[in-house]
This record gives sequence, structure tokens and C-alpha cells, in this order.
Amino acid sequence: MSGGVDSSVAALLLQKQDYDLVGCYIRGWYPASVVCNWKEDRRDAMRVCAKLGIPFIIVNAEKEYKKEVVDYMIKEYKAGRTPNPDIMCNKSVKFGMFLKKALEMGADYIATGHYIKIKSKKSNLKNYELAVARDLNKDQSYFLWTLTQEQLKYCLFPLGNLLKSEVRKIAKKKGLATAGKEESQGVCFIGEFNMEYFLKKYIKQKKGKVITADGKIIGKHNGLAFYTIGQRHGFGFGGGEKGPYYIVEKDFKNNRLIVADKKDEKNFSRREIIIKNANWIFAIPKTSQRYKARIRYRQPLEECKIAKASKNSAKIVFDNPQRAVTPGQSLVVYDRETMIGGGIIK
Repeated sequence: MSGGVDSSVAALLLQKQDYDLVGCYIRGWYPASVVCNWKEDRRDAMRVCAKLGIPFIIVNAEKEYKKEVVDYMIKEYKAGRTPNPDIMCNKSVKFGMFLKKALEMGADYIATGHYIKIKSKKSNLKNYELAVARDLNKDQSYFLWTLTQEQLKYCLFPLGNLLKSEVRKIAKKKGLATAGKEESQGVCFIGEFNMEYFLKKYIKQKKGKVITADGKIIGKHNGLAFYTIGQRHGFGFGGGEKGPYYIVEKDFKNNRLIVADKKDEKNFSRREIIIKNANWIFAIPKTSQRYKARIRYRQPLEECKIAKASKNSAKIVFDNPQRAVTPGQSLVVYDRETMIGGGIIK
């Protein structure tokens, strides 16, 4: 229980189904320089547990979060890629360390407030699928592509068939302290903070030139690690250049940041994308079948086909060119309403 309305209502719904519950707050690792609301969130989770009359415990995941999420994030940025820490938090902390700990304590299942549906295949109840949530604005399937059959058999997702507005109404009717609480933003467990400021503590700045797609020098960058493909910037403003510009390439050999205006940015779009570290939840996708995929959270699903696929990698070919293809981010594949897996963009 994170101290938010979603996990609070997830607990309430399961209690109504006669599950014996224990509310667990996962304590992560928090940078000393970042103002974090974790103590307030913990208090809110405790208040909800008290209201529901269920036990409350704190699970310390500080070591795991630092190693599997923060260190991974720093390593990826240092290599010039753009990681997704929320996905690694789900993989290694919530459905990794926490699931293992819960089972050791005697739990039959773990439940979270994620907006996603879990389905068991009728032909074999040992096989599970993940489907998009009823509330498409809140659907979190993008962040759960790393889950495995072994993890899914212990998972409950009570909010899959609810709208966010319905979740808030349920919380308000029950008088839960989190009913009107605002959405959490930013990095999993940490929240909003200045990423560049944080990374500069770990990654040495190496300034270089900012160059337009047609070769014109328009400024300097602070280090390629601090920028993301597709990021909008005001390079050139104040210097007579038109701007704004979008980052389209990182030239590591020459330590240059390549940018383009909106008109020229489309020239850097890609139809073919290769993913590594793939995970297919039920089965490896077929090259003969049509699918849909997204390369960032909240991006509308795009038509595609799988040109090549193995257990650990795949080549996805989109019908339409994709802008801002960002190495290190996740590409997630769907078969109609079912999220079948994904991987890391190379």
C-alpha cells in the first residue's frame, strides 16, 4: 500500500471479497538531496489500514531499490540511454523482492493498485495473460511487460475493471483518508525531482556542441547523458535562431548533440526497431500475425508486425514511422486487448 487512493481501494475491494489482508508499505531508497513525501505516504497507508481494521507492516526495500533501480538508472544515463525506472521498480522490487518476501511470510497472493486486468487461459489455468484496463486513461500495462507466469500466479489486480472516478467514489463513500489525494508523479517511490541535478552528482559533465540537422552550430550542451531523444529544447533562443528544437541524435564519437526543428525532425523517424532483453508473457509472437505497439507511455497504439522474434529479442516493423525512438526505453506489444510483452529499445 503506497498511501495513495488506488492501493487503498484495492485493499477495500479484496476485504469485501473476504480475503485476509495485511497492508504493506514498501520503503525504498531516497536521495538525501531530494524532498520526498514518503513519511506522509506511509502515514496515509497506516490510516487506511486502521480504517479497514487490517494489520500494517513496513517492508524495507532500500538495498534492492538502490541497486536495481537507482544504480541501473545512473548506469543507463551514463551510457547515453534513457531508462525507465518505474518498469525496473515493478520488475525487481514490487514483483521481485516484495513478492518473494510476502510468500516467505505465508501470503497466498500479493495485490496492488495497478490498473490492469489479469486473465487465466481457459485451456490451462496455470497460464496467465494481462489485458488493458477498462480505464484506458489509467491503463498501466506498459509498465508491467516484464512480469512472468511464475509471478502472475501470485498476483491480484482489483482495479482492472474500474474507472479512476469510480475508485475515488468508493474511497469517499468509505471515508478513506486517501479519497481526495492527488496523483503521485515522478520516479517510482521518489516522486518528482530534478533529474539532471541528481545525475550530475554521479556523472561527470562533458560539454560539447549543439548542431542542427543541417550542420549549423547553435550552442553548447552540458553532457550527452543529460539529454533524451525527442526532448524539446530552446537551443538558439536569444541568439537569433528560430527554435524550438527537438533532440534527434547523440553523436558520441564527436560529443555532439544533433537537433532539428519540427519540420526536419520527421526525417529522423524510424519504422524498424530492435528490442533486447525481451519478455513474452504467454508465448513468443508470430511473424505471420498483426500486432500493435507503443514506444512510450500514453502513446496511442500503432499498427505493426513482428519481422523476427526470439525469447530475448525481436525486430518490430511499424506501418508508420515513429518519432523520437529512444534507446533504453521500452517497446510494448499488444494483441488486441492483451499485452503480450515487450523489450528494451536498442
